[in-house]
Amino acid sequence: MGQIGQGGVATEAIAGLAQRLRNAHESRTGIDPIRGQLPEGDLDAAYAVQQANTDYWVQQGRRLVGRKIGLTSKAVQKQLGVDQPDYGMLFADMAVCDGEEVPLSSLIQPKVEAEIALVMERDLTQPLATMAELISAAAYALPAIEIVDSRIANWKIGIVDTIADNASSGLFVLGNRPVKLGDFDARLCGMVMERNGDQVSIGAGAACLGHPLNAALWLARKMAERGNPLRAGDVVLTGALGPMAAVQGQEILEARIEGLGSVRAAFGAKEQA
Repeated sequence: MGQIGQGGVATEAIAGLAQRLRNAHESRTGIDPIRGQLPEGDLDAAYAVQQANTDYWVQQGRRLVGRKIGLTSKAVQKQLGVDQPDYGMLFADMAVCDGEEVPLSSLIQPKVEAEIALVMERDLTQPLATMAELISAAAYALPAIEIVDSRIANWKIGIVDTIADNASSGLFVLGNRPVKLGDFDARLCGMVMERNGDQVSIGAGAACLGHPLNAALWLARKMAERGNPLRAGDVVLTGALGPMAAVQGQEILEARIEGLGSVRAAFGAKEQA
């Protein structure tokens, strides 16, 4: 009998699901949902699948540079039947420069979200970190666009699917004008995102768990609790400020966040075989 891992699920089952998601990632081909192979609502088992792939990719030479927070909208939480956000890992090869062209062939079914990113100046290892400690540990904020993607075909995801699939991570784009947290209002700042000049999403900081720093604090505590705390230099994508928008083809999506400036995600043609 195989070893028992998280949530009473055999380690072989965890490894097999992780492999399926890796295969989908590498082939850029969506797969059927995996939630039927895990106990219903078993978030620990889903995170075990995510961690198995994180360990694999690190062993393959990918470099961790931060975390992303997902499910920061109360409406989306209700839709998926959860009462808290989720998180995923950010690797260095997921980072895209502002305005750099992203080949559509590098993704499966991309969508974009405008977010506030934090960059950490100091480690934050306390399991019950306070808001003051978080603010002191953050070096600055940047405007960001997260390019989310799913290895689950047609985005037919439940909470277990998205957690196992690294919180539906794809790529991320950071602006390049750092702003201290005290120099803008992260809760009341407005956001507008446009596709080739046409508005596709609007929102504000308050849409992200009431305040983006609430989401960041949740993550800091969760990471410390799991023995993988935020470290100096880490990037934290704090969550969407408004509805996500689907990528429709060759186009430029630009997000402007009050007090932070703008950031652009540029999608180009599929690469030639």
